[in-house]
Amino acid sequence: MRVVLLGSTGYIGQHLLSIYPDARTPRVDIADPSAVAAMLDDERPDVLINAAGKTGRPNVDWCEQHKEETLRVNVMGTLVLREACAARGIYWVHMSSGCIYAGDAGGAGFTEDDPPNFAGSYYSRTKAWSEQMLKDLSSPEGGRGGILIVRPRMPFDGTMHDRNLIRKLVRYSRVLDEPNSLTYVPDMLQAIRILVERGATGIYNMVNPGTLSPYAIMERYRDIVDPGHAFERLPVSRLGTTVTTGRSNCILSCDKLLREGIALLHVEEALESALQHMRAHAGVAEVRL
Repeated sequence: MRVVLLGSTGYIGQHLLSIYPDARTPRVDIADPSAVAAMLDDERPDVLINAAGKTGRPNVDWCEQHKEETLRVNVMGTLVLREACAARGIYWVHMSSGCIYAGDAGGAGFTEDDPPNFAGSYYSRTKAWSEQMLKDLSSPEGGRGGILIVRPRMPFDGTMHDRNLIRKLVRYSRVLDEPNSLTYVPDMLQAIRILVERGATGIYNMVNPGTLSPYAIMERYRDIVDPGHAFERLPVSRLGTTVTTGRSNCILSCDKLLREGIALLHVEEALESALQHMRAHAGVAEVRL
């Protein structure tokens, strides 16, 4: 299977290379129709994976000040890829985001069929817009030219990568105490591999069962990795005093994955695994606490 991976230098893209080590990784302006067409005609992939996108550094507040750049890549680039892949009958995977919801849908978690309800950040709006446009313009039958849309949420793993959620949280002196759905990257990679092998299309919430708050994550980090790590609890009512733009706090349903026979670790078990790996990376002998 000939795979083209866009955005291979990013956090998710680097991880995708671990399951597609032979993937072609061309550098192309995905918002340029001529450049994308030339790339696809040259590479002739069986599968294209789009992990390119503007998420902002150090966080999504960046997107508020760089709206044109964010729109160009997250929305225009996505539509260019859709048109180019559809014209050539290329099956492709679009890495979207679960950060397009707020709340927990009455306790059940938002499903893939629920319309986005969070517009508090420009980043989230661009991800919701691009998803809706893909849904409106794509054939529901899938097949050649079909699209698999993957929604990770607050991705984490056991590496020391600075985009790993755990590594991000370590840098904050105050940490939000609000339950959220999260994505353990190793689980997500295996689920994507299975779905691609099946030629699956449509939207999938790519989150682990269960919820954790960032504050709870840091409590376990202190227990397992760094007993001296200091931080304070930040209630959600005070979140607005620490950020420039809104943040999505939400719980997503993973029932669709389960119906496909794809079972991810419970998020607490996944966190334990990630933290033990981080402990080992830090040069401390692994122990089970």
